[in-house]
Amino acid sequence: MKDDPERNDSGTGAGAESSTVIEIDHPDAPLEIPVQAATAGRETTTLEVIDDNSSSDGNAPTPRFIQDERSSKRWKKIPYPVRRVLTAFGKWAKGPPNPHPYRIKPLFPAVQEYPLYLVERFLPKAYRLWAIFLYFSIWIITFVLVKRQETIASTVEGWGQLQPISCGDTYWSAGNGCGLDGNDCRPFNGSGFAFQCPASCESYHVLNPRAVGDQEVIYRPMVIGGPSSDVNPELATYRGDSYICASAIHAGLFPNGKGGCGVVELVGQYQEFVSSQRHGITSIGFDSYFPLSFRFVPDIKCKAKDERWSILAVSTVFTGVLSLFTTSPALFFFPTFTGMFFAVGMSLDQPGHSTVTDLFSNILGKFLPAMFCAWVMYDKMGVRRTLKHLTAQIEKTVLWLGACWVGALTNYTLDFIPIQRLNKHDLDQQPGARAALATIVIILFFIILSQVFYFRQEGRFIPYIKLYALFIFSILISLTLPGLSLRLHHYILALLLLPGTSLQTRPALLYQGLLIGLFINGIARWGFDPVLETPAALQGDAQKGSLLPIIPQPVIYIGEGPHSPSNITFTWNQPPSNIYDGISILVNDVERFRGYFDDIIDRQDSFIWSRNGTLGMPEYFRFAYMLGSSSGDYTKAGIWSAEGEWTQMKAGPSRVKARDSQEHMVRR
Repeated sequence: MKDDPERNDSGTGAGAESSTVIEIDHPDAPLEIPVQAATAGRETTTLEVIDDNSSSDGNAPTPRFIQDERSSKRWKKIPYPVRRVLTAFGKWAKGPPNPHPYRIKPLFPAVQEYPLYLVERFLPKAYRLWAIFLYFSIWIITFVLVKRQETIASTVEGWGQLQPISCGDTYWSAGNGCGLDGNDCRPFNGSGFAFQCPASCESYHVLNPRAVGDQEVIYRPMVIGGPSSDVNPELATYRGDSYICASAIHAGLFPNGKGGCGVVELVGQYQEFVSSQRHGITSIGFDSYFPLSFRFVPDIKCKAKDERWSILAVSTVFTGVLSLFTTSPALFFFPTFTGMFFAVGMSLDQPGHSTVTDLFSNILGKFLPAMFCAWVMYDKMGVRRTLKHLTAQIEKTVLWLGACWVGALTNYTLDFIPIQRLNKHDLDQQPGARAALATIVIILFFIILSQVFYFRQEGRFIPYIKLYALFIFSILISLTLPGLSLRLHHYILALLLLPGTSLQTRPALLYQGLLIGLFINGIARWGFDPVLETPAALQGDAQKGSLLPIIPQPVIYIGEGPHSPSNITFTWNQPPSNIYDGISILVNDVERFRGYFDDIIDRQDSFIWSRNGTLGMPEYFRFAYMLGSSSGDYTKAGIWSAEGEWTQMKAGPSRVKARDSQEHMVRR
């Protein structure tokens, strides 16, 4: 064997003049001298380190310690494990080396592309513009003629022409909205009118708890009373704060699905309203009296019809035919958006209105800004990319257009989800809302994972993750703004999620159509409500959290005979601050006393309520502080029983207000 100097000399002789390693398989592999270099003269051996990012074939990665030394200058403050994860994620996010856009290949192409063949075969290009104009003209004329059938209302003899009312219209405003003794809601009897109700009024519910005696009603129609039996349903009597249309459905005047007409008549004070279940509505019982009640006049002949299902049929047929016979994304999207918007706003989910012209003015005012949003969704949010060069006509019609109609009809299709409004207050008080939200979040999570996979395969994941990072950052900023609360409406959810459907896959067709439908329903029904709202606006008719009056034990006097009146006397403590200047007292949900602390001449520090000994039914008392003519939260009901015993109010406020109570007041 040779010693080390000898080995070194043999490796540096004339037979090893040059040895250059150009490519290696592994950073730590031994260096081998090519045969050609070994036979040549003695030259300097050079080791060439090749970086994995600059290698042409990628087979020679740079040793890890060299990469770390290069990157340590820029990322020296980031721990190595974190830096390693970020580097790996960055490489993964770039996608495959040869990304490709997804394109839907039609199933049974001969069948799905047959409508396009018919267009090419029988409709020359010179006549197509006129054909489109004729088609849209027929669509508009048919829509108008069907809608006109709703306005042709019959005249009821002795009562005049039918007057359209909304599902939430009522004679009596909640709380103290009708004023002292209900004088602002008079007359109490001897009046009535012929009315016409839209379809599906059973689904119009009280969204915040509303007090009826010692009960609190929520998430059901406000219907108090009704027929005691099926023997004489025409004698059904309802409390004055009941929804007129829901009461008419309960009384059997017309079915919920079609709407109808009738005549309502005020009958003044009534007592002992019974609870009953009829025609899908369970009414609320009330075991005391109320100053205003109404009945429906029997044997009235009237003709009125809600044409929403006919308009739905017309709109689905015309949008479906358009979807089958066109491949132009713009020609399909914008007419479909327009037709669906007016179908929803004018008939399928109408906002509150008094006349058809008022309704049309409302929808037209929303339509112009909605069309601008439609252009943004089409051009900037991926609708055009999804629909471009798509020839799977039947799949497009079923997946995209079908899902769009499902989203546009959320008042029917998604009504089973127990979430009325996406805010903390409703999620806390509505049964099943939190579980439903958790289920939706889980489903969205898996949908997002699938969409991430598709975007990565197309090499477009990084731009979209940056976009949604901006969305999330904006939402977090909105949550920190003082005095404002974030509320995610229908249209906001659609706009946030829509960019994530910018793919031409079958799932993306389904998701995108559903989100477009949600946007249409949200704007046509509710308009462009602000994203950031004040707590008072979000609160609506819920409790205000105001200070509740402290009512000491009342003094009760029981009359000696059946015809001798009894009375109960209440006193109260003034509020500890000057925020409130008066007190309001409700008896059986009617304001019977209103006093102010700063009155000098007519100041009253007590309230005496008398009743006849033969009344034989309980009475319910609630108390609230006032500021001017506005009341705060009322206490829960204290009960003066028929036997003269007093049951003190339970702790906490009651809820006596109803959704948009003043807006839905019927004044005749």
